[in-house]
Amino acid sequence: MSKRRVTKSFLFLAATAVILLGRWFAGSRADLSGEAKVSLPFGRSNNYDDVLVERAVDGDTLKLENGERVRLIGIDTPEMHESNKLYRDSKKSGQDVKVIQALGKRAYSFTRDLVEGKRVRLEFDVEKRDRYKRLLAYVYLKDGTFVNAEIVKQGYASLMTYPPNVKHVDTFKELYKQARENNRGLWKE
Repeated sequence: MSKRRVTKSFLFLAATAVILLGRWFAGSRADLSGEAKVSLPFGRSNNYDDVLVERAVDGDTLKLENGERVRLIGIDTPEMHESNKLYRDSKKSGQDVKVIQALGKRAYSFTRDLVEGKRVRLEFDVEKRDRYKRLLAYVYLKDGTFVNAEIVKQGYASLMTYPPNVKHVDTFKELYKQARENNRGLWKE
């Protein structure tokens, strides 16, 4: 093989690697049949002061218009999907899996009605992401409604506090107590 042919092959492989790495960093799949468009995520910033909630994933997780998922800090709603957590919660509480899933669907419906398709503002605490790469946030509707607190206040969530993200823990404790005492949401008999 000639030196010129080796150089061309090397350059082709290097260019292909750059394109594939760029696509990998950008989160898309490599497609060598089309034109290469490389966009690296470095320097990209997101505006979390005005972002659309595309959908509620469950009672305490949202998906934003930019594709990111948000885990609502300080609260925990019952699981509605098959998961290890569903079975752990069932074992811990003594409740049947189907009962927990039914409660999870009610919590999801409440959260969906509250935020889906609406623009919100995210507020962060000490840690910005969890181990699953979800944003950890307190969420506010444009009218000022504090979403995390409203879900607890209306009786659709329990408390789940993980230090150091504890900015609103006292508020959540009081709202949780009131929801249980007043048989709201999931606490209805």
